[in-house]
Amino acid sequence: MYEPLPQDRRFRDPAWRYFPYNLLYQGFLLQQQWWHNATTGLRGLSPHHEQAVEFGARQWLDVFSPSNFLLTNPTVLKKTFESASANLVQGLQHCCEDIQNHYLGKRPVGAEQYVVGQNIAITPGKVIYRNHLIELIQYIPTTERVHAMPILIVPAWIMKYYILDLSPHNSLVKYLVDHGHTVFIISWRNPTPDDRDIGMDDYRQQGILASLDIIEHLFPSQKVHAVGYCLGGTLLAITASAMARDGDNRLASMTLFAAQTDFREAGELMLFIDEKQLAFLEDLMWAQGILDTKQMSGVFQILRSNDLIWSRIVNEYLLGKRQPINDLLAWNIDATRMPYRMHSEYLRHLFLNNDLAEGRLRVDGRPVALSDIQIPIFCVGTEWDHVAPWRSTYRLLLIADAPEITFLLTSGGHNAGIISPPEQSHRHYRIATACEGDSYIDPDTWLERTVIKSGSWWAAWQSWLATRSGSLIKAPGVGSQTYPPLEDAPGSYVRKT
Repeated sequence: MYEPLPQDRRFRDPAWRYFPYNLLYQGFLLQQQWWHNATTGLRGLSPHHEQAVEFGARQWLDVFSPSNFLLTNPTVLKKTFESASANLVQGLQHCCEDIQNHYLGKRPVGAEQYVVGQNIAITPGKVIYRNHLIELIQYIPTTERVHAMPILIVPAWIMKYYILDLSPHNSLVKYLVDHGHTVFIISWRNPTPDDRDIGMDDYRQQGILASLDIIEHLFPSQKVHAVGYCLGGTLLAITASAMARDGDNRLASMTLFAAQTDFREAGELMLFIDEKQLAFLEDLMWAQGILDTKQMSGVFQILRSNDLIWSRIVNEYLLGKRQPINDLLAWNIDATRMPYRMHSEYLRHLFLNNDLAEGRLRVDGRPVALSDIQIPIFCVGTEWDHVAPWRSTYRLLLIADAPEITFLLTSGGHNAGIISPPEQSHRHYRIATACEGDSYIDPDTWLERTVIKSGSWWAAWQSWLATRSGSLIKAPGVGSQTYPPLEDAPGSYVRKT
């Protein structure tokens, strides 16, 4: 008997184990395996085209899965008989409501219960600096004494920063503040068509470097623990490389959350990035000045069509059950745009040409190298990451030359794996440190050798930070006379649509 993949929830209902539905789902899994064998390991085909063929076959298979249709889904049939088709009536109402909300530009049903600054992104703090691209938030200490070295968090500007400050129970920012850390975070401005010429280097200078200048003013004798998430982590690695090259030693460590630095194995996103598709995308962005939120979200939905499209159709339109909106889903709906120049540079120089890992990327007219970084690095990958596959993030161990690199692999995906509060006891992770002089271990061997630990990875990372943050000092005030608080967190940029 064939078993679904661990992340495939379509056939978990015991009703699928009875005739004739067992034949349907077993036949589907057999077809799935056949097409996988038929579209992989093909001689004479480039990896890019092989992945495209395999991806296309999988998309068509997902369309015709027996779980998607009323007459071939025993769960839906049972619900229909029990409710006298009330589920289908309710599903039709849901469908009409969603179509109406889409064309009226309204948020999906349920998202309105999460309001930034009211019940999400409510960790107390102040905006102490603002320029055209960022608001810098400093959080108010909750302990009398704090670790001497502050933390600067650099989120991706493809997302609103508050994924790291959702509800109080799952806010990474609150977790750090409550454990005696002084935390700063960048809140990126949502670009408009007028920002079409903003490039990667603008984000580096007006984002990370501007923030470091302010933190240096507030903590003149302390180095900074820099943390980057996704695209923010990639930019942080570029910035750290340039700082190391130029003798700027303001960083105490670098932590990367699900962030790629070598894009050779960047996953299925690479299917959408070659010269032809990039030329089309650049023309589209040139006309608009930006890449719109709907255009980006469509790509990510296709990558996880099983979870984000078809399961939702089955649950909401066939079973008539609204998928409950939680804070993470509400955040995911609150999307951002990307300026033309920055996004084109990012896709061409990093995704397509892999210039950073191969030493061709230039900052201030000179190339940067990840091997120049000589501070401790903590790198987090997630097991089911569809944006930054963990084997891709692991490649940092192959190209960096830091005195120590700690790699942590946690359960979950690109977002849910990072948001892993201690209360989630069902989580697990692996962690190991490679020191200078250690032999390289390939990712599969690392996975086999590294022991699984139960629970959230946050405590392991916080402990790693604490041991490298100096002695405890009296909790500082927020801002200064030079940088007085401008407004309460979460600020105004995060509220712009």
